[in-house]
Amino acid sequence: MGAGFISPLKGESTMLKSMTAFARSEKTLNKLKVLTEIRAYNSRHLDLVLRLPNEYLALEEKIKGLISSQVARGRVEIMLNIQKVYDEYPGFEIDVPKAQAYHQALVQLKEMFDIRSEISLDQFSGVGGLIKPGQASVDIEDDWPVLKDCLAEALGDLDAMRKREGEHIALDLVRRLDFIEKSVVQIGSESSGQSQIYQERLKERISTLVNGAVEIDPVRIAQEAALLADKSDISEEIVRAKSHMAQFRAIMAASEPSGRKLNFLLQEFVREFNTMGSKAASEKVSHIIVDVKSELEKMREQVQNVE
Repeated sequence: MGAGFISPLKGESTMLKSMTAFARSEKTLNKLKVLTEIRAYNSRHLDLVLRLPNEYLALEEKIKGLISSQVARGRVEIMLNIQKVYDEYPGFEIDVPKAQAYHQALVQLKEMFDIRSEISLDQFSGVGGLIKPGQASVDIEDDWPVLKDCLAEALGDLDAMRKREGEHIALDLVRRLDFIEKSVVQIGSESSGQSQIYQERLKERISTLVNGAVEIDPVRIAQEAALLADKSDISEEIVRAKSHMAQFRAIMAASEPSGRKLNFLLQEFVREFNTMGSKAASEKVSHIIVDVKSELEKMREQVQNVE
């Protein structure tokens, strides 16, 4: 995947990555069992949500730094389940102060209500937190290499999935871009004879108004038509649209995250085609522009998924 995605349509290299993906990794080493799950979703900014055992909270910044070095944008939820693998279970611990306080409360109840029965062990069994599993000592520095390897493996799988999704998005974008490129050529071709179109329209309108009572000056008609054609000229918009298309392809081929840039560029596309639509002299050009704007909207939806 290092060379990028090669589009079968134009042979272009693209490096797009989707923001949505899932990865899971599990490792057991040095009596430590680590399970990592990473879920990535669309988001305008990088938003990291980390869940890990309290005794490893000191590693939070290291873990977030590892994630942010590979993910530039999106909501990323990371869950780390860390367990010690014991040769011999460390046993259980009793919360002695809590047990003493609970026993004293039972004694007071017996005295208050003149209860004759003995206080039994069963009465202590339902008290939460009274007996807890023993905790082996945690050495964060010794455990970090295992955690890091597990995270790195999950991140690698996450990145591979994001690239695969990015390939599908890129293929769709390239196809739509090809359609728009052909449409711009059509628009340019259909708009090349605008002066003649305006001349015919002016003649028809004036003829209708004067009903043959006044002779129409062809020179004046040509001048007025030329002025109208100049005001409706879309050659600059076509040049800019072609430039935007070339830039769009270049951004898709770049290695850095491109979602924001592509989204901004699509806004510029829409602006150019809106202007063309307002100047369009022929119905055919107007229909082509409507089709193009429909494709641009679909591209905008796709780009929302790009990192």
